[in-house]
Order: sequence, then C-alpha cells, then structure tokens
Amino acid sequence: MQRISTVSFALVPLSEDDHVLSIVPVVDEVLLTRLIDDFERECRFEPAGGYAGLVSSHFNFGPLDRYFMAADTTPTLVPDHRHLLGCKCGEVGCWPLEARILATERQVTWEGFRQPFRRERDYSSFGCFNFDLGQYRQAIHEMASAFAASSRSAPE
Repeated sequence: MQRISTVSFALVPLSEDDHVLSIVPVVDEVLLTRLIDDFERECRFEPAGGYAGLVSSHFNFGPLDRYFMAADTTPTLVPDHRHLLGCKCGEVGCWPLEARILATERQVTWEGFRQPFRRERDYSSFGCFNFDLGQYRQAIHEMASAFAASSRSAPE
C-alpha cells in the first residue's frame, strides 16, 4: 500500500537580504529544501543543496494552481517535469530540482526527481511522494490565496 503524505506550501523570503517571496513545498511538515539537502548530503553529492523556493516574479509559472497540478502547457525546461525548487540565487533555471507531477482521480504523485545539471546522480530513492488529491488541491488553493494576498500588500 502506498504511503500518503501531506503537502503544504510555505511562503518564505528568498534570503535574509532579498525579501522577495519564494514558494517552498512542505512534505509531511518538512520543507522540501531540507529533505533534498539532507538526501544529497547522505548520498555525498557535491555540491549538495543550494536550493530555494520558486520565485514567481523571476519566471512565469502561469497560474500556480495549474502549474502544481501539471494541468497546462506552462513553459518548462523539460516538457514532462516541473520545477519544485529553484536555486538559492532565485533563478529557477540555475539549479532546479525537478519532478514529474502525476494526477489521478484520487491522488497526486511527485516522482522521477532529478537535478538536470547532474544527470549522473541517482534520485530514485528520494520520493516518490503521494498526496490525497483533495488535500493537495486545498494546499495549492491556500498557497495561491496567501501569495495573492502578500502580493497585494507588498510595498511598491
């Protein structure tokens, strides 16, 4: 039987010096940045980590609900993968973590994780993550609402 995880999305500043908001997936109450950093260190990948959330003001992800459902033709660097994390510099194409997002009638799965600039790395033991479709959609809705509200209240 597949383990069902929970997902949410944290809106966090890109860095202490850059207060632009980034979107970081949270799996079972652990930031995806931490999960992947720990995994890469355990595998002794060099460099390890270096990821941050997605910065929508730096790349046109399109409507966030459709992007995280892989429900449209939003431009991606690889057609069958979506960026779940970008580089700590804020540029998604600099150092992304990619995965396939597959949706069925009952669940959403993140699988096939990869770092496209280190194709020799094996991420097969990282993930896959399965989410209840209703909980996943609710998490996306809450993130998109919070993101829209923060954008409206941001100083110009």
